[in-house]
Amino acid sequence: MIPRIALLGNPNTGKSTLFNRLCGLRSKTANFPGSTVEHQVGRCVTKSGQEMDLIDLPGIYSLMLEMPESRLCADCLDGRVGDGRPDAALLVLDANNLSRNLQFAASALRRGLPSVVAINMVDLAERRGLIIDERAASQALGVPVVAVSARSGQGIDRLIAQLTRTSTSNATANPDIAFPPTEPGSTASALWAADVFARIAAHPDEKNDDRMTIHDRLDAAFTHPLLGIVFFVLMMSLLFASIYWFAQFPMEAVDGIFGWLGSGVESIMPAGTLRDLMVNGIVGGVSATVVFLPQILLLFFLLALLEDSGYLARAAFAVDRTMRRFGLPGQAFMPLLSSHACALPGIMATRLIPNHRDRLATILVAPFMSCSARVPVYALLTGVLFAGRPLAAGFAFTGCYVLGGIVGLATAALLRKTILRGPSTPMMLELPDYRLPSIRNALTIAMDRGMLFLKNAGSVILSIAIVMWWLSAYPKSPPSPESVAIELRAVEVASTDPTTAENLRSQAERLNERTQQSGSFAGQLGAICQPAFAPIGLDRQLTVAVLTSFLAREVFTTTVFVLAGAGSDADGEDQGTLATVRSATRDDGLPLFTMATSASLLIFFVLAMQCLPTLVVVARETGSWRWPLLQFCYMTIIAYTAAFFAYRLMS
Repeated sequence: MIPRIALLGNPNTGKSTLFNRLCGLRSKTANFPGSTVEHQVGRCVTKSGQEMDLIDLPGIYSLMLEMPESRLCADCLDGRVGDGRPDAALLVLDANNLSRNLQFAASALRRGLPSVVAINMVDLAERRGLIIDERAASQALGVPVVAVSARSGQGIDRLIAQLTRTSTSNATANPDIAFPPTEPGSTASALWAADVFARIAAHPDEKNDDRMTIHDRLDAAFTHPLLGIVFFVLMMSLLFASIYWFAQFPMEAVDGIFGWLGSGVESIMPAGTLRDLMVNGIVGGVSATVVFLPQILLLFFLLALLEDSGYLARAAFAVDRTMRRFGLPGQAFMPLLSSHACALPGIMATRLIPNHRDRLATILVAPFMSCSARVPVYALLTGVLFAGRPLAAGFAFTGCYVLGGIVGLATAALLRKTILRGPSTPMMLELPDYRLPSIRNALTIAMDRGMLFLKNAGSVILSIAIVMWWLSAYPKSPPSPESVAIELRAVEVASTDPTTAENLRSQAERLNERTQQSGSFAGQLGAICQPAFAPIGLDRQLTVAVLTSFLAREVFTTTVFVLAGAGSDADGEDQGTLATVRSATRDDGLPLFTMATSASLLIFFVLAMQCLPTLVVVARETGSWRWPLLQFCYMTIIAYTAAFFAYRLMS
């Protein structure tokens, strides 16, 4: 039987970095039955081939707090959730905040589970002159202690060996060790931790005062209420601009792979409905979204670097004062920041906000934050608006995030002054030390997010691509009289002017495609709903794409590709996925994506509630469908109004 080990520790101890170091890509995101709090589950394989399952529990400050994360960790250690009590626990402590971390370790060790203590970030501590005595620490805590650096890999082999021994034995903490009977934060716990710290660690040298002063100056700039926000906006702008620069080549490569795959399928399959489904429905439909995978990988890679460096915590402090002016507490920053990956975990993270009104206000504005599902839409539309200008496109990308944040804050202020009136609670947030981010950890996080994106592409997007292909392919329409006349003309001139005949055939084919699109189920649906979207510049095809994107925003590009036809230009030559979408035309032959239409759509997707799963989660978290329905209505009204004015101004 494979041993199960629970990873436990305070936030900012490098616990997840250590987990990624031990498991690599052999991990997945999971939930215990009955719990919505996410955790990572991975498998560590030793050099001898022995396996261990690791459970990376959420970072917490106490096992006794009435918060979902704390209850989950306590239930896991006691065997009340999952597959029973773990075989061992790995307690991760930060060497640079050891005294406070020791208080948490004591409360965990009192539960009597076989344990190993990993004192992480010892490389940073040693630079400050802090030396950890592993033997003294082991004697003081009564369990094995290993000093490690998850970032550099220092001590990892010794830690794995110790975990292997501990997880296969029933050894618990030394019963002679007198742990404090109270939880972290109490006087008794603090005095005990201070005594243990004095015995196991040498004090920092004073020679590092200059280094601390540099960090203090950085803190003064990054946490400044004005300069901090300026730094944050500039940082995000550079981040998004770099996404355009560095993701361009891999995006073209992915596009080329799907183009080669589509051509291969087209060459080996006979002409007919099945080939059309494979080429235009499955391969083309999925590629229209998956082609943006390099941008998503790069986005989360860079965000992981910023978080690992300690900067994002400073950004939270910088925006705290601004958020309070709009009626939101500082605790709302992390849920709102998480919503930039996906609104679902962001909304669930609001459970950490103690004030009910604060939490509800945060839930109601979280979908305004631009999630990763919007990235393909933003990339497509900003690419149309700023073709060949990556820096301008990067600033426009940042503008989408800023616009969503500003409208979200304004909406929160309105809610807090009307239906959610009441005081906010103050924010307490730990500032981690500045450190060089781990490239390995950032790559692991990016790959994990990329796999989640591909999993979605393999299910929801594939299903919608097939459905949209069927809706656009049926019922079959007969050739129009105009196309028949053109084809007859092509036959007449074929012997004398082959070039003209070929052009006439292409013209007839395009007319038949228009006839088929307008007469199909998708065309009929678009014709019925299009008058409601005409004021914001949408035609039949874009109307259908917007309606289907309510199930998942990222399928917008897939729907446009499928409705745009077979991915061929006027001369019948194959184009790439992006070129097909961007060069698509309306029924009247005009470009589908004009400057005005692109700007209108961009603002609409920034502000609209185009996500059915988010509405379901909001209903579950608030206990009523009243709030998600209200949320859907006001977000749609705001998005439609803003898109209307954008279209009129750009026209």
